[in-house]
This record gives sequence, C-alpha cells and structure tokens, in this order.
Amino acid sequence: MGQLLLSVKNVTKTFGTLNALEEFSIDIEKGAVIGLVGSNGAGKTTLLRLLCGLYRPNLGNVVFVKDGDEKNIDKFREAVGVLPESTGLYHRLTAWENIRYHSRLHGVPDSISWERTLRFSKALSMSDDLMRHTRGFSRGMRQKTALLRALAHGPEILLLDEPTAGLDVTSARLVRKLVHQLKEEGGTVIYSTHNLSEAEKVCDRIIILHNGQLRFDGSNEELLLETGTKSLEDAYVKLTSDDARIKEKEETEGWFAKRWRHLFTRKINYTATKEDE
Repeated sequence: MGQLLLSVKNVTKTFGTLNALEEFSIDIEKGAVIGLVGSNGAGKTTLLRLLCGLYRPNLGNVVFVKDGDEKNIDKFREAVGVLPESTGLYHRLTAWENIRYHSRLHGVPDSISWERTLRFSKALSMSDDLMRHTRGFSRGMRQKTALLRALAHGPEILLLDEPTAGLDVTSARLVRKLVHQLKEEGGTVIYSTHNLSEAEKVCDRIIILHNGQLRFDGSNEELLLETGTKSLEDAYVKLTSDDARIKEKEETEGWFAKRWRHLFTRKINYTATKEDE
C-alpha cells in the first residue's frame, strides 16, 4: 500500500434528476497512474471536476491527505493540475505566456515555472515552440501547451481528461511517453479515456465507470480474472452490458463548460477561445 493522497468517500453528484455519480468511493495513492474508463456520459468528467474541487458533491466528501491531515479538496486546489477537454488558451499569447500566467495564479516564480516547462517540453518535442503564439497551433500543439500549463506549478496529482482525443499518432505517443516519465518520477496521474487499449498501455490500475456507477477498480489482470474474459474489451462489455444513459446537455455545454475553463484562466475571452478551437 502506498501513501494515500486523495480519497473519494461515498460521493453522489446530481444534475436535476440525473445522478452523474452514485455513492462513488475510491482511494488514490501517491505514485499511481489510474485509467478512468467509460463511455460518453459515464460520469468521468464529473468525477474529474469533483477531484479538482470545481464541483462539490451533493453527498459524501472528496478529501486531500496532507501530512496525515484530511481536508476538502477545494482547500488544496494548488496541489492539482488539470488538462481539461477544452484547452482554453489565450490565442494572442505565446505558449510560454499562457503557461506563465497560469503559474503566477498559483504563486509560482517564473524561474521555477520556466525550469519545469522546459524540462517537460523536451519530452513533448515542443521546446522550440514555447515562444510561438498559440493562434496558429494545431490541436496537438494546443493540447501539449495545456499539458505543460497543468504541470508548471508542480502539482501533486495530475488529472487528464481525454488527453489524446483527436491527436495524431505521434502526438499521442509523446503524451503517453510523458505520463510514463511522470510515473517513473513518482507522480500521480488520473488518465480519463474511453479507449481501453490506451489505458492498458499507460495505466497500472483501471477504474470503470458506467452510468455514474463504479463497475470495477483494480489491475488489468484482475479485470480479466473477475470477468472470466481474455481481453479488456470483452471484460468492459461484460461489466457495462446495460444501456448507457443519454448524457444531459448541461454536463458539457453552457454554464458548466464556462466554469471549467474559468478554473484555469479566471477570466476567459469566450470569443477568442472559440476562434482558438
């Protein structure tokens, strides 16, 4: 057993009549790389927003453990780095200026932020692009910039929401390579994806969410053993054979999406962001 870092205790999160999460409980230990797997609408993004303190549960608690003391995660937001599905970059700023602005919000000196950014940018083959304006960046470049932004303030846990969605093969491999590097350095990563083969490559623990419920939590080997199957795909289908619910529009659009971006930039120029995407 490793050092407990984050604990989700019997959490239920509702939106209107929809239970996005139902009595959900997990413990996250330091140094783990955990794959959060589920279909669209399973509750993955809702869980990530709870883990970073953006959402508060209707029931239960999400606590961060520091020196044996437990406090609600919203008291330790600086300990969390997040790569959201929407990058929310200022397209008139360079990649480094976007990263530096975010780090300053966390009170991190530019020299420390730059050192971290430069080190991780090498793993992403992006060192030569840090001084370029993000307006002309491809989706892969924007995604890598947002990942560097999430790492620059030195978080203790990194939350990645579909980090390779829409990326080309080379960019996706670089992102996975960086996750492996973080793992080797003792970092803690929650890797949300709907791609089981990707989770198998990156993660040493799999959490399967379906219709807001925890269906499995364990290693790849334990998943196959528990389901009596020979592939992760077959195991997943067996555990999620009931129909997926229809995802409410509120979970991805409107006020909630704006709040998600607001967590990282405090004040978003929504027109600029739309052009950037």
